[in-house]
Amino acid sequence: MTTTRLVKAGLVALLGSVAFGAHPKAQDVDVPYAHVLLISIDGLHPADLDWYTAKYPNSTLAALQQHGRTYTNATATKPSDSFPGTLAMVTGGTPHSTGVYYDDSWERSYMPNASCVVGGTGGMEVIWKQGLDATPLSFPSWTDYLNFWSINSGAINPSKLPRDPNNNCALVYPHAFPRVNNVFEVIKAAGGRTAWSDKHAAYEFLNGPSNTGLDDLYTPEIATTIGGVVITNSFDLTMRYDTLKVGAIVNEINGSDHFGQNAVGVPALFGMNFQAVSVGQKLKSELYPLAADPTLVGGYIRDQQGNLVPRSGLEAALNNTNAGLKSMVDALNANGLADSTLIVISAKHGNAPIDPATLFRVPVGNIANLIAADPTLGAGLVAQVSADTGPIVWLTKPAGQARAVDIATAYSNSIGSGNPLHLTGVLSGPDLTAMFADPTSDSRAPDIVLLPIPGTLYSTTSSKIADHGSFNPDDVHVALLVSNPALPQKTINDPVETRQIACTILHALSMDCNTLQSEQIEPSRALPNSNHKNVGDAGNPTIPAHGRSGR
Repeated sequence: MTTTRLVKAGLVALLGSVAFGAHPKAQDVDVPYAHVLLISIDGLHPADLDWYTAKYPNSTLAALQQHGRTYTNATATKPSDSFPGTLAMVTGGTPHSTGVYYDDSWERSYMPNASCVVGGTGGMEVIWKQGLDATPLSFPSWTDYLNFWSINSGAINPSKLPRDPNNNCALVYPHAFPRVNNVFEVIKAAGGRTAWSDKHAAYEFLNGPSNTGLDDLYTPEIATTIGGVVITNSFDLTMRYDTLKVGAIVNEINGSDHFGQNAVGVPALFGMNFQAVSVGQKLKSELYPLAADPTLVGGYIRDQQGNLVPRSGLEAALNNTNAGLKSMVDALNANGLADSTLIVISAKHGNAPIDPATLFRVPVGNIANLIAADPTLGAGLVAQVSADTGPIVWLTKPAGQARAVDIATAYSNSIGSGNPLHLTGVLSGPDLTAMFADPTSDSRAPDIVLLPIPGTLYSTTSSKIADHGSFNPDDVHVALLVSNPALPQKTINDPVETRQIACTILHALSMDCNTLQSEQIEPSRALPNSNHKNVGDAGNPTIPAHGRSGR
């Protein structure tokens, strides 16, 4: 049975591990692995990976690429947000099956914590990012922050959670929000150990609907001020933040918990997200006065050949991320685990725009105001707008939804009337329900998605020069690399999706992808071993047309 094989693989360390770049032979057929290390380098585009490994051919990223499969045509979820992006990698599903569209969305059946009435109705904004913490969100210095997170793992304040009036007003924890299970739950059920580290306490959602997915969760809050500056407003602080979490992963590779205090064994599946590259793309300039290099600037610039290349802040972030990966690879080698570990590197989302010349800012409030100011429509029809680079609109029920066609038409007509929202189109009605669920019967599905001109940023914050969320290529086209010392170097150009990572993880651990509930709704497959290879469940087919997101 696959369960037995997984448990044995997780308990028996494979012998003969060697460093990346020194393996005597390479094989095209995957062997079972004892461990999978999943890494999200948020914001990482294929071009970023190519540029970095070309400029730094002796880097760890280059070594991983030399013994791995690089997928040049990988897409993340639409919308390209952290929560659906993470879920894609671990559930194999898009928002169509997970029911999670954004980390800041609308749920028509929930009610606020303090005003829930059993059997009541209303709907509310549901925020699954910063703001749920039961931990301090301000520290005088980085040392104080480090000291706190050396003994704390992250916790949620229950008073900040929504309630479900259809379930006796029970609190809704993040893990209960996804509608399908994930690979952590499947692996735990088979006897494997699991661990994850991320940026908010809300990543408790990776425990999955069973609330059993993770043995070890470490979530130092990134939306924290250090000496008056939010971590993500500093290249320097964000790089230190990533390094803190790298230390947790190294402890886990060494067989301990993330604190390095208790011997618990190396997880079968574990990993983390890196945040510095995303900040390197989004932040205009360093805002932390005590930064090691206060001259760093973010984003991209054209070189003498006209190519868009990282500026100093983004390059520093890539270097710091590479150093973190080196620490992990060094620990794998030191513990004899390199051969028995499959490393998967991708990104929850990209960031846009890459070309600074295309940046165009629109106040997010203009999206709802356009409808409120229309004399044929008016206020009270728009319930929620989530807009960073791709606006998603939920309408009030029943008033807004009764006027859905008229509201979509108003947005569409605005394109020819000065185009104040900087749009190329509007997705609604049957076109939208073909991708997602029907908003008139599903409590979470959005009513309208606005399609912006590439480069549009729905923010007036001058320090921010990029973000994510849209369906545009800069947001959804992400890097993807699968590496192990035994793998030959390959470049695979076939279209793939990051949601195929989930089946790839289970396949690597000799488990069945059909244990994922998303497979019943939108089937997927493990990532291919080569271009144009379609060999069924053994490893590497194309996804059937009915299972594609964005179909």
